[in-house]
Amino acid sequence: MLQVEQIPILKIDDFLITSIQVALHDKLALSFQDGVLRKIEHTNAKGLIIDITAVDVVDSFITRILVETAAMARMMGTKTVLVGLRPDVAITLTEFGMKLKGIQTALDLERGLAMLRKEIEMDNEEFC
Repeated sequence: MLQVEQIPILKIDDFLITSIQVALHDKLALSFQDGVLRKIEHTNAKGLIIDITAVDVVDSFITRILVETAAMARMMGTKTVLVGLRPDVAITLTEFGMKLKGIQTALDLERGLAMLRKEIEMDNEEFC
């Protein structure tokens, strides 16, 4: 029996934070996407941070999964920030023309949280 690895998704305040610490193969990436969306549904999170600091390789499939996850999260009312993009990964994505359309990026978790808090604060001011 194949054991599906899990990537933890933590809730802190209004945000979900997940840190990918393993190589994402296709099945795990799809399981991760499903898990994130279900966690958004159950928590009504306003923001999602995906930390890929430990990820060495982001191929076209993984890029597509990240972009789609952010788009799906946005449809559910949750903003997404991708943090921890390593220089090698950024270079590879650029060289191969892969775009993180619809995903905001930040250098690290602290900056990603600040970005989300600022955006949600601005959204709240618009409703007042």
